[in-house]
Amino acid sequence: MAAISAAAPFVARDRDLRNRALVRGWLYVVLLVLFVLVLVGGATRLTESGLSITEWKPIHGIIPPLNDAEWQEEFQRYQQIPQYAELNKGMSIEAFKSIFWWEWVHRILARGVGLVFAVPLVFFWATRRIERGLGPKLIGILLLGGLQGAIGWWMVASGLVERVSVSQYRLATHLTLAALIFTATMVVARGLAPHSEPAADRSTQRLAGFLVLLALIQIYLGGLVAGLDAGLSYNTWPLMDGKLIPGDLLILEPAWRNFFESPKTVQFIHRLGAYTIFVAALWHMIATHRRLPETTHARRATLLFLLVLAQALIGIGTLMMHVPLHMALTHQAFALVLLGFAAAHWRGTKGAYPLPNRIAIRG
Repeated sequence: MAAISAAAPFVARDRDLRNRALVRGWLYVVLLVLFVLVLVGGATRLTESGLSITEWKPIHGIIPPLNDAEWQEEFQRYQQIPQYAELNKGMSIEAFKSIFWWEWVHRILARGVGLVFAVPLVFFWATRRIERGLGPKLIGILLLGGLQGAIGWWMVASGLVERVSVSQYRLATHLTLAALIFTATMVVARGLAPHSEPAADRSTQRLAGFLVLLALIQIYLGGLVAGLDAGLSYNTWPLMDGKLIPGDLLILEPAWRNFFESPKTVQFIHRLGAYTIFVAALWHMIATHRRLPETTHARRATLLFLLVLAQALIGIGTLMMHVPLHMALTHQAFALVLLGFAAAHWRGTKGAYPLPNRIAIRG
């Protein structure tokens, strides 16, 4: 009996680790679907396809048009909005189908990721694989996903009456919330993973967290750039409009509008954001190598800086090539890779979540 009692904590630990591995694997699948969803959303925006479905039908909208009559009915709805009248008048039904499918796939993926998250969550909860303290985090992510669906329609609705495209404010909000959901999912997944190094010092943790915040802000700025098509002008680097600091950055009144509505100002601020992240990541790498040499934390800080450098080069190339679709999507995809790694690195500096039985994870 004494031997059984002594072994009980280790049996519980092994069970907790197996449960964590299962939940972590599920969250990695969610991350993959989220990654694809954001890329399809980017393609939908870049191909001007986001307004092709003019109604929000969360259930019935799963079924696309199945015959010529239904396609004509869907096309007639699109012909009633300003984007068709002002930009695409005379579009053929075949051309309409090409933009319709982008938006339809985007909406199907959005519904799909909800199921991929919610169904396993119910299963893991029912089978008691969700440890104490983890439930509120997962429910919070699920609620953010529901909010994201509502914001997606709020965004689309902005382009159905008076505009030929969606509001850049709403587009940036939609993109940033997607990035926030991606970040939260990554942080929880990595919190459930074993870590070979003890937690880093608080200064390293804070700077790693600050880099995650900077990446989210930069993604928001990128959403404004996309919403205003600001990347289609001033396609030189390092100069912009022939200067390091271009003129006429504050021509709109009141002045704050320039930071959200002036393509020139928004692009310039996005450039400044990139420079800020580059310097912060470089400083973080150097500081981490000084404080924690030859550790996993230092190696991750180095890789994070290299990812920032690669993203900067991709961004410059995308700008100078006048934003071709493949480069723009690469830039967006790499932004998510960078954000995801930054979030994983930040969680890594803090270590894994404590096990319920309080026996430390070693790996």
